[in-house]
Amino acid sequence: MEKKRLTVALVAHDAMKRDLAEWVAWNWEKLLSHRLVCTGTTGRIVAETLMSRRSKDTANSRFDITMLKSGPLGGDQQLGAMIAAGDIDMLIFFWDPMSAQPHDVDVKALLRLATLYNVPTAINRSSADFLISSPLMAHEEYTPVIKDYTSYIERNVK
Repeated sequence: MEKKRLTVALVAHDAMKRDLAEWVAWNWEKLLSHRLVCTGTTGRIVAETLMSRRSKDTANSRFDITMLKSGPLGGDQQLGAMIAAGDIDMLIFFWDPMSAQPHDVDVKALLRLATLYNVPTAINRSSADFLISSPLMAHEEYTPVIKDYTSYIERNVK
């Protein structure tokens, strides 16, 4: 039984990029078998971390990373569109709870979409550890239940 390749989004605010890099370094072998989507500088840091962690056995393996724009430059919105299209299976977002972000509204919209489309979401290292170590990561297929919003849409149409 072949393990399903998930599309995992990795995002981190500036003050949290080091934490995410450490988490990626710790979990690089698990991440290697999945498609990764990263915003801005986070993507470069993730790629550098993965390259430095590869063993000689996996040196020829390519990482499947899609780089989006920086969050404040539209990357959060690009990622939100991917979530709405059903193209993201998991979101790992190390956000900085101690600093206001100039694009807080974009961050809120991104987290709202992840909730709306029932995308498993980790917002810190502990929750990311739980997600990546979940037995559901090893299953061939997992389909999250998506709420039917038809009645919501139709109530506004007259």
